[in-house]
Amino acid sequence: MEDGPTMPAGRTMALGALVFFGGFAVMVLEIVGARYLQPYFGGAFYVWTSQIGVVMLALAMGYAIGGRLADHRKRASDLGMVLIAAGLFILLIPNAAPKVLDAIVDRHASDAIPLKAAISDNEPDSELVSELPPEFTINEGKSPLMNPAPHEVIPEVPEIWRKIDPAMGSAVVFLLPCFALAMISPYIIRLRVYRVENIGTLSGTVYAASTVGSIGGVFVTAYVLIDHFSNTELFRITGLLTLGLAALCFALDLAWEENTSKQSE
Repeated sequence: MEDGPTMPAGRTMALGALVFFGGFAVMVLEIVGARYLQPYFGGAFYVWTSQIGVVMLALAMGYAIGGRLADHRKRASDLGMVLIAAGLFILLIPNAAPKVLDAIVDRHASDAIPLKAAISDNEPDSELVSELPPEFTINEGKSPLMNPAPHEVIPEVPEIWRKIDPAMGSAVVFLLPCFALAMISPYIIRLRVYRVENIGTLSGTVYAASTVGSIGGVFVTAYVLIDHFSNTELFRITGLLTLGLAALCFALDLAWEENTSKQSE
């Protein structure tokens, strides 16, 4: 990120850390989020499709809105305020998200059909049952489908909602924090640029650093973190990391006030 001689090395390293760990945190949320959503929405295919799509939408929105915000509010502390909100949101996911996700799933309960009715066409023929040995027809150890509880129901969820519900759940839980983290890259470009003739190099370097952070987030999460931490713990760690990035934003303004003032002119 060498586009001007007046940028202190410490500030450059701090900005690089913001970009790298911002990309890292996004990938942690994407991978852990897909794992978190599967118990609610079943099939991994629709969950992963929804999670990838929602994260990409959040990145697009964050890049666009983050760049616009950076043009009007050129202090790193303004970005820090956004990251504080995102960090607190991530910390609350384990407590608040289950209620929201349950509501998305449970709204189909009115369309449920009795379990007994659902399997009536699959009940064994009485003549066939009569020919079975006694040990196959006693109640003890009998399959639930052979003797269903009278109040059990099976939700009859239309196929379209089996595809849309995971996207809704992913958006409600993960769109906001990923959107906030995506704002880091365009904000850093605005804070770091001094000479317009080098903005292409700077932009490429910033997005490369963010991508490297994302690659690290993918492999570290999949190969290390998931094996040693629960989903709740990983959300806590990511939330604290995001709050740490917010603190770094405030530190940038405090430690290099002169450079920030030049950026605002």
